[in-house]
Amino acid sequence: MSAAPQVPSPAVPPTAIRRRRVLRERLPIYLAISPFFLLFAIFGLFPIVFSIVLSFTDWDGMGDISFVGLAQYTFLLTDARFWNAVGNTFIIWFLSTVPMLSLALGIAFLLHRNIRFTKFYRVAYFLPNVTSMVAMAIVFGSVFSDTFGLVNSALTALGLSSVPWLSSSLGIKVTIAVMVIWRFTGYNAIIYLAGLQAIPTDLYDAAEVDGASTWQVFTRVTVPMMRPIILFTVITSTIGGLSLFTEPQVLLGDAGGAGEAGMTIVLYQYNQAFTQFDFGYGSAIAWALFLIAAVFAVINWRLVSGRGDSSPRPSRRKEARR
Repeated sequence: MSAAPQVPSPAVPPTAIRRRRVLRERLPIYLAISPFFLLFAIFGLFPIVFSIVLSFTDWDGMGDISFVGLAQYTFLLTDARFWNAVGNTFIIWFLSTVPMLSLALGIAFLLHRNIRFTKFYRVAYFLPNVTSMVAMAIVFGSVFSDTFGLVNSALTALGLSSVPWLSSSLGIKVTIAVMVIWRFTGYNAIIYLAGLQAIPTDLYDAAEVDGASTWQVFTRVTVPMMRPIILFTVITSTIGGLSLFTEPQVLLGDAGGAGEAGMTIVLYQYNQAFTQFDFGYGSAIAWALFLIAAVFAVINWRLVSGRGDSSPRPSRRKEARR
């Protein structure tokens, strides 16, 4: 009896062999970094996508989710409390961001000079940023108290009338702005200091040879060379200013103080989502805040970076002819 003929096995393409080899080599790397992507998908990506879905629904967190379309966004456009929160947020942002970044740039410029105890000042200016904001909000509440606050006591000692810091609309906004300035001035100063250390010293030496004063060196050398760093701090300060929550919530409570003068956008979103249990409207407020922050980030980018220049530029053909 003759043996059955053997059927030759199909040849494996070289590309498939290389793919298997690469997969075997990279599989341990993929497994090593997979926990990050799993955690991001669960605690980062899923909440973002779910909040988008919730913004088109009406849900109290307990019953069935009912789809309402654009009803939440339509109500948001006519909600007087929401626009009051938007106005409060922008006023506080303006009162805090402009002085904060100006002070930070000046402090960084002074720290960059050859002064004594530079390391001590760097630590001292950065210390407020790592201090508990909840504890400091309680301290600021005592300092700016209408009745027994240190600020009003100092004003009374100077023969001036006391100011209702925590019971008037402007006083509440100024108090919150002072808290933001106190907390983030040192943080931005450290960033500016790092940018100053990257500027070539030849520019300062040339300015000194030309007889430039300290103010001229600051305005004509330091500020132009620091434009990318200033752009970064302006954008981050804008996003942070539009996301204020801890300061007004701890200082004034969920109601935002007298007349909701300290009601910010995030605090109003918190009230709607976790006090009123209107998660659909809270999600709509969150995405409205995202849109506002994105628009202002683009505006700040164009203003600070100087990309808003619309002067005509020569075309490629003309450049080629030249």
